[in-house]
Amino acid sequence: MKRATSKSVLSNEFDREIDWELRPGGMLVQKRDAGDASAGPMIKIKVCHGSYHHDITVPAQSTFGDLKRVLAQETGLEPKEQRLLFRGKEKEDEECLHMAGVKDMSKVILLEDPASKERKLKEMQKNQCILKAYEAVAKVRAEVDKLSEKVIALEANVHGGVKVTNKEFVVLTELLMLQLLKLDSIEADGEAKVQRRIEVRRVQSFVDTLDNLKARNSNPFSNSKNVVSVTTKWEMFESGVGSLYAPTPLQSSTKITQDWEVFD
Repeated sequence: MKRATSKSVLSNEFDREIDWELRPGGMLVQKRDAGDASAGPMIKIKVCHGSYHHDITVPAQSTFGDLKRVLAQETGLEPKEQRLLFRGKEKEDEECLHMAGVKDMSKVILLEDPASKERKLKEMQKNQCILKAYEAVAKVRAEVDKLSEKVIALEANVHGGVKVTNKEFVVLTELLMLQLLKLDSIEADGEAKVQRRIEVRRVQSFVDTLDNLKARNSNPFSNSKNVVSVTTKWEMFESGVGSLYAPTPLQSSTKITQDWEVFD
């Protein structure tokens, strides 16, 4: 049984150790070192990659793995993402070009690994979803910016003692809540999700501001800007309606005596 590789020491002027390897077909040749790919004649290979064509010049004794590393610089595909076909058969990285019959001006087909292609497709779809979420959040932010100007104007009026109708507070609050619903409907991940959360808090802060302004507008004598104090005052009516306590009995001027009068 022959071994795939063997070592032999030749007596030459360098007395160096030479490695031998058994190539397909039973030929015993000197094993190439990793840095010997540049030795020997150069050949030009036509590599077809979809609608693209690449003319690659490599040493004739290069392997298909060497060719993949060169193609990585041309195509941007990592060697592990490449599949090389020659004469209709996929070639392994360790196979030598000249042993497979690749010569000058030979044609090699480059295909992207299906698993890698699917992974890139998913990443592209994910990036598109993130971009879409960014655009949706940005659109809501622009609407909130317009509404924030109205909130600032209302705040100036209330603090300036100008009486504002409750309808203005109600309408503005409803518009802000509508933007909050839009934000809730946006599906986002990563940084887009962070931006959505920031905008949600911003809208909520404007709603809280309107609530406080509405309370201050109803009670202009309140000195507090942030704390709304609600005091329930009960008014005493003679009928007792609306009172927490039953009405006190009325004093009657009628005097009741026990003097009985006898009739015939």
